[in-house]
Amino acid sequence: MKTSLKKIGIKVLKITGVTIASILLLMFLLPMLFPGRIAKQVKAFANKKLDGELSFSESNLSFFKHFPSLTVTLDDFALKGSAPYKNDTLVAAKDVSFGINLKNLIFDGDINIDEIYVSKGLINVKVNEKGQANYNVYISDKEETSKDTTGTSIRLERIDIRNVALKYEDISAKVNLQARGFNYLGKGNLDKSIFDLYTEAKIESLDFTFDGEKYLENKKIDADLITKINTNSLSFVFQQNDLKINKLPISFIGKMNFLKDGYDIDIKIESQDSRLNDLFTALPPKYVTWLEKTKVKGRTDLLLTFKGNYNASLNRKPDLAFGMNIREGNISYKDAPFETSNISLKFYTKLPSLETEQLEVKLDTLHFNVGNDYLSAKINSKGLKNIDLTAKIKSKLDLGKAIGAMGINNLEMKGVLLADINSKGQYNSEKRLFPITDGKINLQNGFLKTEYYPNPITDIKFVAAVKNTTGQYKDLKIDVAPASFVFEQNPVYVKALLSNFDDVNYDVVAKGTLDIAKIYKVFRQKGLDITGYAKADLSLKGKQSYATTGQYSKLNNKGSLLLRDIKTTSELFPKPFFIREGLFTFHQDKMNFDKFSANYGKSDFAMKGRLENVINFVFEKNATLKGNFEVNSGLVVADEFMAQEPVAEKGKGVEKKTVPDTKTAAASGVILLPENLKVSLLANVKKLEYDGLILDNVTGSTSLDRGKLLFQKIGFGIIGCRVGINGFYDDITAKKANFDIHFVAKNFNVKKAYNEIEMFRNLATAAEKAEGIISLDYTVKGQLNEEMKPVYPSLEGKGVVSLSKVKVNGLKLFNQLSSKTDFESIDNPDLSQVDIKSRIKNNIITIEQTKMKVALFRLRLQGETSFDGKLNLRIRVGLPPFGLIGIPVVVAGTQDNPKIKVFSKTGEAIEETKPEGQ
Repeated sequence: MKTSLKKIGIKVLKITGVTIASILLLMFLLPMLFPGRIAKQVKAFANKKLDGELSFSESNLSFFKHFPSLTVTLDDFALKGSAPYKNDTLVAAKDVSFGINLKNLIFDGDINIDEIYVSKGLINVKVNEKGQANYNVYISDKEETSKDTTGTSIRLERIDIRNVALKYEDISAKVNLQARGFNYLGKGNLDKSIFDLYTEAKIESLDFTFDGEKYLENKKIDADLITKINTNSLSFVFQQNDLKINKLPISFIGKMNFLKDGYDIDIKIESQDSRLNDLFTALPPKYVTWLEKTKVKGRTDLLLTFKGNYNASLNRKPDLAFGMNIREGNISYKDAPFETSNISLKFYTKLPSLETEQLEVKLDTLHFNVGNDYLSAKINSKGLKNIDLTAKIKSKLDLGKAIGAMGINNLEMKGVLLADINSKGQYNSEKRLFPITDGKINLQNGFLKTEYYPNPITDIKFVAAVKNTTGQYKDLKIDVAPASFVFEQNPVYVKALLSNFDDVNYDVVAKGTLDIAKIYKVFRQKGLDITGYAKADLSLKGKQSYATTGQYSKLNNKGSLLLRDIKTTSELFPKPFFIREGLFTFHQDKMNFDKFSANYGKSDFAMKGRLENVINFVFEKNATLKGNFEVNSGLVVADEFMAQEPVAEKGKGVEKKTVPDTKTAAASGVILLPENLKVSLLANVKKLEYDGLILDNVTGSTSLDRGKLLFQKIGFGIIGCRVGINGFYDDITAKKANFDIHFVAKNFNVKKAYNEIEMFRNLATAAEKAEGIISLDYTVKGQLNEEMKPVYPSLEGKGVVSLSKVKVNGLKLFNQLSSKTDFESIDNPDLSQVDIKSRIKNNIITIEQTKMKVALFRLRLQGETSFDGKLNLRIRVGLPPFGLIGIPVVVAGTQDNPKIKVFSKTGEAIEETKPEGQ
């Protein structure tokens, strides 16, 4: 029996050994049997299925690269993206492996890729402003039939990414993401229309930026996700999604369905009963550095929800909400003698339908102690334009202790801050409502020093009271008595008493000298730089109504404000604004510009005059500032004043503000005009540059009235002649403006005008072949685009072009007319004392009947031409001696290729091009 068992055991071992040896032999032989065919089919598949340039140094087939899968590995792999990023790399890696289904390979002869492995590489995803992405490189079959199953295909069940750098830049969504040390394992039947995707992801370092604002930096991410994906309806159900950002655990569940006109979303992201310390680990690096020196205790809950339907055409938007609850909080920094204790925070905010006017903020609890000091607050508000407010704020806080206890090292503050504010009611400026309020703020012996400037602001005193007993503007009273500080040995003092905001009764005194460059450095802001000197000695006292009703004798406004060498440089604006000197004196309701000289870029200004209604303008939202000025300039470069990006359309109650695009190299946008100014200017500009033109000795009167610029008797020199202009300019948006101009130009050189003035070149295309002197008396109105150039289909106009001693050489119209009629003297005619009347509308110039004498012939011309050179003209060639007998001629085609039909009266109509919106 023992012998029998021994023989059986030996037999089993032999069979097992042979089987293992056979399998190992097969694993070695299969890659040798199929390599040429597999490499050939992979290349054919790439050429057929990939819309992107693929390259690799060599390929090899092995069971052992990713055991037990049979994989084809491409070394030094690089794949470029799809349009519009065909020249940029989408994926690059040391090696990329494709797992091949062994059953289909052996029995069916098909190469089905069901696994992808990427290691030590770069994934570079880009989406442009139009939403076009570089990852659309896979060309799917329009139809898949069961009859044709041969060849190479992708049926993914596993995506394995190891130690890869991931870059994602979506310009359309303003999202930028960079992940270093990206490891990803995704499993699921990805070839099915409905499948579960199981995901494990780890990122050593993650940066996330939205709309230029960095929200995550250098964060470690762990993720364990299960997502149900329906490719038929393009919907996602987030079934299990557990994340960890550094040490903060986060889970989110929900769904997202993409609809025809938008999406339907229901997302819930939360972190329940987490450690407060872990929350700080998920914040930007400066907080993590601070955390290394700080002990943080307490628990926190976080909740973010995003729920609803987005449909732009129906103006439907989801609701966004965020809440935070901190309890039993305690912060102990290093060796600080005090700690911040009893920290409590209950905060909730909601943005229904993403409408800012419906913004809800509920700060139910904010409290902390620093020793025996404390700050306690409760604030609830709803709305922005019409605010429903409840607020209670109370504090007794030694700022020096608080700063030390919290470990804020880049800021030094001292002084005791006492605050007691109670407010309840509505704020609505249009309805003249202000919450019932009783508030006091008192800061004594204040001291402020930042890391940006070595010297502090000292002796800060601020005593202010706000009181309103009825909730009406008329019962609002603000008393600042006083506010003062000392900076660089210069004291600054302000005292103000304001009451009855229906008819503001004011008493304001301001004195002091400031070195603006130095005090700016104390509060330095990235992207902005200010230098200069300011000195104020002002006393303003009176009522708003005294100015509006003309009772100026009751006002007691006096004093002066001196500015010198003020220079403002901002990344938001292309050029610096520099006030060399500005001396302003105040008298009653007027602000006199006794001296004012400034530069903006290359442009310079010297101005004197005055502003009126200044006090009313300061206190009243819709008040208009009036003024009269005389401006002198050696050079104005109009292009420097152009806007750079549209933000708002003009309309009632809409204040126009520009938000320039700092990435744009050249300015793009019309010149924007403020709507709350009524100012007249008597201008004298020696040289004005605009769009390549140079205007000399610009004189005349302009007036700016509620966003419209009026030109009155403007005169300037250009191309050796004097031009007069009347009309107006009115910006509609930052990309569009209207204009209406009547201009008169006498005796200018037509050749020079054609070469140097683009608008003349487009309006009078035939002038290319002309030489001599002409005059214009024309009215044109229409629109300007973002480059301050006319939109030709929008132009309407009429006027007269007068020819005086004009010689036309080589104009094909006259050349072919001469050839077709056999009248050689019509070629290259001399034209004198000819008045051509015309009208402009819908991109067509209509020429009224015009008579001219050419040699012995008398021509009569009328018809149409377009800005792109199309012709539809009717000409009568009157024969000598008196032109009583005439030959009818029709001219069609284009100016470059005119088609002449002699003894014809039937032309070819030119199709109108109407402006957009008509």
